[in-house]
Amino acid sequence: MRLQLMIGVLAAASAPVFAQETYVMDPVHSQPSWTARHIGMALQRGSFGKATGKITLDRAARKGTVDIVIDATSIRSYDTRLDAVLKGERFFNVEKFPTLTYKSSDLVFDGDRVVGVNGELTILGVTKPVALKVADFKCGEQAFNKKPMCGADASATIKRSDFGMSDGLKISNPGDEIFLQIPVEAYKE
Repeated sequence: MRLQLMIGVLAAASAPVFAQETYVMDPVHSQPSWTARHIGMALQRGSFGKATGKITLDRAARKGTVDIVIDATSIRSYDTRLDAVLKGERFFNVEKFPTLTYKSSDLVFDGDRVVGVNGELTILGVTKPVALKVADFKCGEQAFNKKPMCGADASATIKRSDFGMSDGLKISNPGDEIFLQIPVEAYKE
């Protein structure tokens, strides 16, 4: 009996320890952007000036979660007239739907690096599955403040019509396909 107990203790002590880490997005360096084709021709770009989020990682176990909230009222196209239209009922309807959310508990790893995230994006109260491609995932000490952080660039192409945003589709103003890019810099909590 003592031998079995001792073997159990040694096995537990030698088992790998999976450490879950929590990271909080830095809103100054994690501002989502979008690109859409305008009237079938030139690309139009804009961004969301405010986003918050929390990411948990267990790189040894290759698991984690993502929870991002984008402030729809912070959308900007660099044209104040267009910003008012985008915030209105024809597009983001920010009075009724002030946020966009992305949630996931299905991270895709290559070794200890995140290379993808399978989650759900909610826009205008409509939730759809969206897979994010993750590039340049790196963790380490931030050069200036010496705090542990992770950074990456997540992106996906979505169809705005999937979320019920169909105004202007007949003339591609803007087009249906929207390229969404979410740069992430997140500090260890």
